[in-house]
Amino acid sequence: MLDTTEEGGTAPPDDEERRGCLFALSQPPLMIFLTVIGTLILLASLHDLLLL
Repeated sequence: MLDTTEEGGTAPPDDEERRGCLFALSQPPLMIFLTVIGTLILLASLHDLLLL
């Protein structure tokens, strides 16, 4: 097997670059957008079930 380790390599620091998906989902603009889309889908489904 090949040795792919780097000489003197260090792990990248855990700062702003290494944030995951849960951090992205916790941002207020995205949560507002998802809430609006979810509400529109809910209203459309209720309209189809109850009024049509």
